[in-house]
Amino acid sequence: MGNVKATRDDWLDLALSVLAVDGVAHVTVLNLSGRLGVSRSSFYWYFKNRDEFLDTLLDRWDRLNTRSIVGQADEPAGTVNEAVCNVFRCWVNPAIFSPRLDFAVREWARRSANVRKALDRSDRVRTEALKGLFVRFGYDDEDALVRARVLYYMQIGYYALDLNEPIEARLNLTPHYLKTFTGAAASEAEVDALRAYAARHAHVPDFGSSPGRP
Repeated sequence: MGNVKATRDDWLDLALSVLAVDGVAHVTVLNLSGRLGVSRSSFYWYFKNRDEFLDTLLDRWDRLNTRSIVGQADEPAGTVNEAVCNVFRCWVNPAIFSPRLDFAVREWARRSANVRKALDRSDRVRTEALKGLFVRFGYDDEDALVRARVLYYMQIGYYALDLNEPIEARLNLTPHYLKTFTGAAASEAEVDALRAYAARHAHVPDFGSSPGRP
């Protein structure tokens, strides 16, 4: 326990998992050092204090969840439904968007003004990226904004309600979701491509949750 055995990334990777599974109250130097099998003093090789550590952790959440949505919204696509399916990849692959982590940060924000500010900014950035997707395909500004909000708020509400719906059931409804969000009927190829992507990532767990999470 006396030697520094854990890297900076080891501390942050474990803390992100603890945050997602147990909540921010369990993200303590004592808890993390015990799990890592290192002394508490080794924490201070990398971080001035817990506040700095939590700020860095919040940035990691932002890079995983917010930047993933922005990146997927900006992916090249031939049609608006293909573009929305690119975003749907976030909803079926926890490696690029973790619902469990997002929920943990939203809970954290209830007790921290700083986290609330970061979360509000993240929600704006995500919605603006989705709005930009619709604008790119010729929707006017207000229509694009409303469609972006419907798409994003529906998905966040889906997680908040903790609906226990099998992924196959959701995928079967994909053509109807797409028609609702875009106003255009999706092709079989577009839906099949998303289904194939989901199948390739069905084994990816969302931190402490079991594989196959909807």
